[in-house]
Amino acid sequence: MPTFDAVTPLVTILNELIDGPPPEGAYVLNGGDRGLLKSLDKLSARDASTVPITGGASIAAHVDHLRYGFQLMNRWAKGEEPYSTADWTASWERTTVSGEEWQDLLDSLEEEIDGWRGTMKDLPPLSETEQNGVIGIVVHLAYHFGEMRQINHNLKGPSAREADERSLDSKQIG
Repeated sequence: MPTFDAVTPLVTILNELIDGPPPEGAYVLNGGDRGLLKSLDKLSARDASTVPITGGASIAAHVDHLRYGFQLMNRWAKGEEPYSTADWTASWERTTVSGEEWQDLLDSLEEEIDGWRGTMKDLPPLSETEQNGVIGIVVHLAYHFGEMRQINHNLKGPSAREADERSLDSKQIG
């Protein structure tokens, strides 16, 4: 019996969260969703810097936090041990960004994610703790994506009903 290979499905799920689902089907997001990066591209620096009226962190802080997490994973994959000196609180202090800072942050997030996507495909055998980290970064991304969508509804993806209607419309056109 073959062993379960979690890397291939994790890359699929990560790609879906980042870029939106492919036309042939979705596992996490509804069909037609833009995914994280295209959703964030539509957000202004002002909106990204807005702290929810209920308190908590701005979207800019969530993005910086995700960027930092992927940066740590990329450093770890290159043989470093970055976690003993990691400062997870720094991201939460970065609440506001200018237009240029917002674009730089988005570019940096995309660069770190792209680096990790490439690295995931070539991971050596991992310990249980390392496997948990590899899985955890994808789950962590999904959590923060959902948090950001709660903060700003302009990041919202299509509902299941809207996704079904789009699917039906495309079948009727073809």
